Amino acid sequence: MPADTVPSGREPVPCRVVVCRDCCCGTPKVTGVDHSAQTARLRAEVPVRVSACLDVCEQANVIVVQPSAEGRAAGARPVWLGLVNDPDATEDIVAWARAGGPGVAPRPDILDLYAITPARRPTAR
Repeated sequence: MPADTVPSGREPVPCRVVVCRDCCCGTPKVTGVDHSAQTARLRAEVPVRVSACLDVCEQANVIVVQPSAEGRAAGARPVWLGLVNDPDATEDIVAWARAGGPGVAPRPDILDLYAITPARRPTAR
């Protein structure tokens, strides 16, 4: 059985999208962006988890595309996208996620413009 298939003949587990909707991405919001419509559009196509602050507020709106089980098996890691303030960018994310997302489908070149590296949080010693 492929790594992304669950028993009982159900559909493969798709990639998931995390949407930051806390402080800068949610409470004061980015002017001119319909945050609810963006989240609804993503939810219409892929599983979405709304997150508290992801600590990259200067990059609001932040969306993280998490790989499916198949993508993780191929070595994919979550892809962080920042400044996703354009409906066209949201559509590019939807198309990529529906195609399989990280590790399964190549990331559209246009999304390279949105790719960010999150700051590492200090770890306890």
